[in-house]
Amino acid sequence: MCKFLFAAWLVFGSVAMAQTPAEAPASSPAPKQEAADTTGDGSAEEPEATGTPAAEQTRGAGQNLLGQTDTARGEGRRNENVQITLVDNNAARESSQRLGPTATIIDEFRVERGYFSAEYGNATRGPIHAQPQRGAGIHGNVFWNHNNSIFSARSFFQVGSVQPARQNQFGAGLNTGLWKGAFFSFNGTEDINRGVVNGNALILLPNERTALVTDPAARKIVQGWIDAYPNVAPNRPDITSHALNTNSPQSVDTTFTNGQLNQKIDDRNTLVARYGYTAQRVDAFQFVTGQNPDTRNKSHTARLTWDRIWSEKTSGDFSIGFDRQAVLLVPGPGAVGPLYINGLTNLGPANNIPIDRRINQFRGSGSLQALRGRHTWTLGGSINRVQYNGDEQDGARPVWTIRDDFGNSAIDNLRLGKPYQLGVAFGDSYRGYRNWELLGFAGDHWTVNDRLTLNYGIRWEPVTKPSEIRNRSSLAYASDWNNVAGNGGFAYRLGHNTGVFRAAYGVMFGQIFPATYGQDRWNKPYYQRLTLDAPDLTNPFAGLTPAQLDPARDAHGMWLDTSPALATPYSYQYNASWEKELHAGWKVQVGYVGSRSHKLFQTWVLNRAQFVEGIAFTSATIGLRRPDQTTAEHFYTGNFSRAYYDAGRMSLIIPRWKGLTLNTSYWWSKAIDLGGDYVTTGAGTERFNIGGQNETNVQNDMKGLSGFDQPHAFMLQASWDTGRSHRGILSWATRNWNVSGVYLLKSGTPFTVTSGSDAPGFGNSDGVNIDRPVVVDPSVLGRTIGDPGTSRQLLPKSAFRFFSAPAEMSGNLGRNTFRKGRIANLNASLARTWTMPNDFQVTFRAESINLTNTAQFADPGSTLASPNFGQITNTLNDGRTFRFLLRLSF
Repeated sequence: MCKFLFAAWLVFGSVAMAQTPAEAPASSPAPKQEAADTTGDGSAEEPEATGTPAAEQTRGAGQNLLGQTDTARGEGRRNENVQITLVDNNAARESSQRLGPTATIIDEFRVERGYFSAEYGNATRGPIHAQPQRGAGIHGNVFWNHNNSIFSARSFFQVGSVQPARQNQFGAGLNTGLWKGAFFSFNGTEDINRGVVNGNALILLPNERTALVTDPAARKIVQGWIDAYPNVAPNRPDITSHALNTNSPQSVDTTFTNGQLNQKIDDRNTLVARYGYTAQRVDAFQFVTGQNPDTRNKSHTARLTWDRIWSEKTSGDFSIGFDRQAVLLVPGPGAVGPLYINGLTNLGPANNIPIDRRINQFRGSGSLQALRGRHTWTLGGSINRVQYNGDEQDGARPVWTIRDDFGNSAIDNLRLGKPYQLGVAFGDSYRGYRNWELLGFAGDHWTVNDRLTLNYGIRWEPVTKPSEIRNRSSLAYASDWNNVAGNGGFAYRLGHNTGVFRAAYGVMFGQIFPATYGQDRWNKPYYQRLTLDAPDLTNPFAGLTPAQLDPARDAHGMWLDTSPALATPYSYQYNASWEKELHAGWKVQVGYVGSRSHKLFQTWVLNRAQFVEGIAFTSATIGLRRPDQTTAEHFYTGNFSRAYYDAGRMSLIIPRWKGLTLNTSYWWSKAIDLGGDYVTTGAGTERFNIGGQNETNVQNDMKGLSGFDQPHAFMLQASWDTGRSHRGILSWATRNWNVSGVYLLKSGTPFTVTSGSDAPGFGNSDGVNIDRPVVVDPSVLGRTIGDPGTSRQLLPKSAFRFFSAPAEMSGNLGRNTFRKGRIANLNASLARTWTMPNDFQVTFRAESINLTNTAQFADPGSTLASPNFGQITNTLNDGRTFRFLLRLSF
């Protein structure tokens, strides 16, 4: 029971200091009447929407490759060897599938905020208003936060002792008055990480390290790939025969700074100027040569806000802002990939590297609030000019795929120099896109009487079609001008001591991601990406005409297309809850939250190879069997997916009882979709695995549990203060301590089993690698595969078979029919503050993340053709570690 009572409430004090202040709505022009409090508000002072540069400044840096996560919600430290690329929605997608959602009941939908995906616990999208700060005198702090591997436990699969690693985070904050009406605040943090990352790679066996191809030129290429794998014997044959637990150095340097100046002009007018800057440099670990890209991120955010009070009942705020996000991803030293091979760790980095991207946003907003009788009216809007510039390539570095084919295993085909496919691109991929995002809103908060309040509002959120500065883009869709959304809700006090019942409903719009429309940069006539099936290793372009190698002509290459009807995704979100105060501030809440999301993005893979009488049904003939032989894959992105989410939640809150504060919640939920969810862009590597096994009937084939579905979740947050009134000889040692913690227990998220091969007897040879096998033993369906010792028994190869093409063109196994192991994480902290003379304070805090050293296992090998099928080879969280904070405040 003690781990339920002493779970860790873990917040980086220094990160909290470094983050940009939340951009909250303007303060109410006048105190609300008492009854208005019955509506509450679950979204006050939340950061800007995920995906904007201001949000990326804090979220992107926080989700860095050393695994900093939201430990205050019970997360374990993310295993840093589970590599993610911090562009597009990759970090959000990885987080949702690793941790699952937090069912969130929004008490009231405020018309000035967007709540798309907020039901999952994500941040809302609000105005760019910079919140004024006030204070007197000079106050500040300096701090040092330290984590050292000598205090860390080995991770589950680790061979040998924990290798040296250190994280030093230090910084300072200052708040002071400058002159009459002026108040200045500044925070700065430097985060320096140096050390070794531990993890697993699947490498070649010693007897597989010799090329078998006889041609000297081909042999040189093959041997170069082989030599990119560590020349050691695998040391974890208990996992799988090719598993190596190894270590690799990594360094991450992150700088946070932000400053704000508040100038009170008079009793009615205040100006606020704010600027924030984040820079991050990552030299990534490499278990195999070139596995991961090195990262350089820089973000700027600037705000200037005018707060105006016209009268006791009317106020307003007007803001202008600028955001800039710069991302540079480059191959690591000695990179020889991309090489994708079944059964081994891929040589990298991925085919979309390098990326050199700049996103600028010029923003303006304004809002008015007016109290008229029992009504509080809100009226406002915003305008945002988006500039999306950069050179982003897809296949400029040749992408080789080697798999089980030609009657051989993938490893044998590697040694024989027999690739299944080559993707290669050339041309000009630099683009500069421009578009406008607009918003207008109006709403009312109406206190009907002392028991009932109503709120309602309307939003208009048009988005214009992007244009390209050099006219090198031909997007098919038009501007989306009909994004009109409404919301409404009420709060009703049921009677004396019987609680408050609330309900809310709203239509919430998402966004058209730059990554979605940015794919157009890879289309002819300015860019050409060729897909060559069963290519000759040394002369892959043999047999192609000059026209097929010329992007400006009708060449044989990949085509990325968007639907002419492409539009902004939206969701119907609704919830209802009952809340009652029990005793002395104790509070219980029971509620339901749900959503139905429409027009989510999904990419269909068209122009697949068909069965043609008289042509051999093999990988080598894929190009000959495509309906349109002037084009290879045709990726068609549109609003083809829908999603459904339903959750119930129960919470108990004890604010302070004999020094104990407790907040505990349990929620159960179900999430399903047709292949695309709220973070899907339809771009990048995801376009290869969300399109279904066939061109037709895609939605029925892909319908299944969402990648973040999580039936059950429990979270307990607790904090206990020892108090100041202790007497006796030991009072100096026992008073003023705080013990706090959080315990998180959740079901694992789903995963899909794929066939992993594309040749007769293995797959359907249509040129697309997203096939699923045929189920032979249906009793395995729905199993949770969460223990390395039993994973192969619970997910045996014998339960499936490869389908036999062309008689069978796809498998009958559904998507996301299995589940990873549960999350069971406990964090804990112990802290004390000493008050010194002259109002100085010294704080010491010791924090443990994953105190019980409980592993959260990754999904097992899920590709039927791979030798590691059914075997778990990695964890999603890191082992137990301790951090120590020392802070001086004045």
